[in-house]
Amino acid sequence: MRAFIRKIWVGCLVAVPILAMLNLAIEAWRSADWDADAANATAQTYTVEIIRDAFGVPHIYGKRDADVAFGLAYAQAEDDFETMQSLVPFYRGQLGRSLGMDGLPIDYLVQWLDVRNFVEANYDDVLTPEIRAHLEAYADGMNYYAAQHPFEADPKLFPMSGKDLAVGFSLQHLLFYGFESHIGELFADSPQRELAQAPDNALSRHIGAAGLPVGSNAFAMNGRKSNDGSTRIIINSHQPLNGPVAWYEAHVKSDEGWDMHGGIFPGMPFIAKGFNPDIGWGVTVNKPDLVDVYKLKLEGDGYLLDGELVPFETRRTWLKLKLIGNFYLPIPRTLLASQHGPAIETEHGTYAVRFAGHQEMRQPMQWMAMNKARDLKAFKEAMAMQAIVSFNYVYADKDGNVFFLHNNRSPERAAGWDWQKYLPGDRRDLIWNQQIGFEAMPQITNPSSGYLLSTNQTPFKVTAPHDNLDPDNYPPELGLQTRMTNRADRGLDMFAAKRRLSEADFLAIKWDKFYAPQSRAMTYVRQIQDMRFEANSRHLEGQKLLATWNGETALDNRAAALGVCLLSEEWKAEQKQKPAPDIAPVYDACLEQMMHHFKRLDPLWAERNRLIRGTTNIALGGGPDVLRAIYGLPTESGQLKAVAGDGLVVYTSWDKNGKQSAGTVHNFGAASTRPKSPHYDDQAPLFAAEEFRPVALTREAVLAAPHTSTLLPLHR
Repeated sequence: MRAFIRKIWVGCLVAVPILAMLNLAIEAWRSADWDADAANATAQTYTVEIIRDAFGVPHIYGKRDADVAFGLAYAQAEDDFETMQSLVPFYRGQLGRSLGMDGLPIDYLVQWLDVRNFVEANYDDVLTPEIRAHLEAYADGMNYYAAQHPFEADPKLFPMSGKDLAVGFSLQHLLFYGFESHIGELFADSPQRELAQAPDNALSRHIGAAGLPVGSNAFAMNGRKSNDGSTRIIINSHQPLNGPVAWYEAHVKSDEGWDMHGGIFPGMPFIAKGFNPDIGWGVTVNKPDLVDVYKLKLEGDGYLLDGELVPFETRRTWLKLKLIGNFYLPIPRTLLASQHGPAIETEHGTYAVRFAGHQEMRQPMQWMAMNKARDLKAFKEAMAMQAIVSFNYVYADKDGNVFFLHNNRSPERAAGWDWQKYLPGDRRDLIWNQQIGFEAMPQITNPSSGYLLSTNQTPFKVTAPHDNLDPDNYPPELGLQTRMTNRADRGLDMFAAKRRLSEADFLAIKWDKFYAPQSRAMTYVRQIQDMRFEANSRHLEGQKLLATWNGETALDNRAAALGVCLLSEEWKAEQKQKPAPDIAPVYDACLEQMMHHFKRLDPLWAERNRLIRGTTNIALGGGPDVLRAIYGLPTESGQLKAVAGDGLVVYTSWDKNGKQSAGTVHNFGAASTRPKSPHYDDQAPLFAAEEFRPVALTREAVLAAPHTSTLLPLHR
């Protein structure tokens, strides 16, 4: 990455600052005068009702899907306009204008992948009129809020358009399956992988998660497992608790059949996880191998392919570096493309990248098809679109069906090569052109066990052993995951412990706080018991404490603080596909940390693990990679401030007669980022107590309880 930054600065030096500032001054003058009156006029074409319940969660009603999309954007903006507005430069490849040098690598990525131009050229032809109207209605809702609240809005970012949102979908799905980690490697000062050699025989690969720690839970059971014939599902995707991918809760309902309750991200006009009256689904991150990097063999002005000289396709683009205020410095860059895909020059070679989902922009169509599905057949038809190229899905419905899909649009690669390494770029036979179809994805429908559990583990261990898929039926070139998480070990053990589970048993799986004895985490911590320490030493005291630890992260546990300190390092290394670190220096540091902050090695876990927002500071049970997943960062006081993991937790069930009930809880409140809002942290006590709040499933039920109501547009 340092090499990339050096190249950017060279571009700065050769640019002409005076002309750049003059150009920016003209542009800033124009953008500051965006037509707010036009946004207000457009709003008159929509009619929508927003009813907020006692916790501030918006229930949004309209005749058309577009009316509801308009209202959804406005409601989100009322709660978190700052985050939503900050996404616009990302969509446009202009983060450098907002963040300065820190934004340029992302801008370069957006320009390099040519997403914006592709969307501009294909928006009208690829997306249906209904989906375009939906995206544009959501953008209109954002524009209307900006027009109504001019002191919050940055005028150079408006008006937002449906195309902005389409670009966002095309980019964000790449980041979830780890695309950026492969690109980041190329900017290192030296190659980060070996070059693959022609195979003598088939090679197997271990595919783990790359980049930052991620995790999610989703699990379901039907009448084959429940003791009362009910079908139940827990929907619990883990995300940061703040920022552009933090969960926001909403209920949307139109007269055109859109009726969903669940979680969305800022700027997302469809429910990403949740339920309607008939079905529900949860989403967990998976990391199949969907990216291949080729090292090109250069000659003259091009590269060699099967001995033939092939010229690069080239484009010129301008990155925009923030200087001061609205002034920016345009930096010219030449972008390359090869027959493999986008190409890039580095200090250690020229590489090309081929990846699943390249020039795929139908994600909004698939999300809407999922939102409108009312049975398993329709849901599978939506998934068969394959516009969303990764994620695991766990599904349940009122008819008692449960379904698991390891969604992975994996390339059909040449057999035998080690596709984890860089590939020789001079062979056409390594440029794949096909990706597997829906039926080839690992999936299980209605296992005889009656349950399914997905917690970012291998798709071959998601239910009882006799119902699991056989990995030998899937070629290694698909790059499917083989890792297990503690959440998988522990959750599968809990499902298998009883022949039938009550509702209380099912919910206990969600809130479980144990590390399984066979987990990687506990295996790592147990190394301390094999070490010898001096008598009466702090190290021996810690060893004795850890020998008593049962692996639980309950509030009253006195060994969890030291144990979690140790295993957190193993977890972070595993997430980066690195070997676990030597435990000795980790142990030294953890002992020192406990004594420095707590003056003892065994503080209560309640003293260490906290949910903090504003003046709220509440003890939390749970920890990294337990089913009650809490990921914290240390504060100056030594407390761990929860920053990721359990956020919006959704639960719905249908009894044996098909009657639905549901509950949710959010880590803070109705995703309001406004400190003066009564819903800034009003759900925090419920979240800490691991209690759901009942969900009103009808408009009548919402109106029967305390609520506020708004009709949009505000002025006709």
